[in-house]
Amino acid sequence: MSNPPMPRPEFVRDQVAERDFGVVEQPLTAWERIYGNGLVRKLFILIVLAAVWEIYARYLGNPLVLPTFTSTLQTFVERIANGELVARAATSLQVLLQGYAIGLALAFVFTVLAMSTQIGNDLLETLTAMLNPLPAIALLPLALVWFGLGNASIVFVLIHAVMWPVALNTHSGFRSVSNTLRMVGRNYGLRGAGYVTKILVPAAFPSILSGLKVGWAFAWRTLIAAELVFGTTAGSGGIGWFIYENKITLDIPAVFAGLFTVIIIGLLVESLIFRTIEQRTIRKWGMQH
Repeated sequence: MSNPPMPRPEFVRDQVAERDFGVVEQPLTAWERIYGNGLVRKLFILIVLAAVWEIYARYLGNPLVLPTFTSTLQTFVERIANGELVARAATSLQVLLQGYAIGLALAFVFTVLAMSTQIGNDLLETLTAMLNPLPAIALLPLALVWFGLGNASIVFVLIHAVMWPVALNTHSGFRSVSNTLRMVGRNYGLRGAGYVTKILVPAAFPSILSGLKVGWAFAWRTLIAAELVFGTTAGSGGIGWFIYENKITLDIPAVFAGLFTVIIIGLLVESLIFRTIEQRTIRKWGMQH
């Protein structure tokens, strides 16, 4: 017969006050609060760059080579106020969104086909290896022959700029989804489009979002380059044509104002659209820190 277990000794400890730990809560200083704000840090960098620009431009003393930051900013505000830059930006964005949307749709079709069949996978890998390194702007002369002078030519090269990087990133993200998640989807009876949208897309969304960003950047650069060379194909011309026209008339502050517009639109899209999507999806899901 085994011996009964020995009773455990009981210990009763007094509650320790926070002041007895020796930890002192110290509020953040004003400098620490300011430095901890990412927006303030980036704004400070921009101010420093603008100051360097202003100082060097005044030292150079040649507005045809590099106008001062103040004169460029003044021209930018004037062209925004009279509506010229707004109209040019609207023209560019209208064409860009057409090519971007069609490119995303085609990329999704190619990726779903690649995940569904082996021949689709081979087709996507072959086409991305062939066409992704090809600069989209190099296809513009052929697009002008095939589609003539008009928005269709620029939309064609935008589709090429968007489709392959998005398809490549999406396909890579789908293939990196763990087998556990794949089996969960199969056990629930998901097949085809339901399997892709409910299992693969959420799991691979960081790669998909990266592809969307790369596709946007490629399309934006391609559009500006196309308008710089063949801006009249977009009707009245967009921002790229605005830059080219003012370069011809040697209105260099207006050229930099056009470049300002390109940069600002890029920053707004990155901050207001992609970063919002990122915070509400992959960061909220704990997939990115």
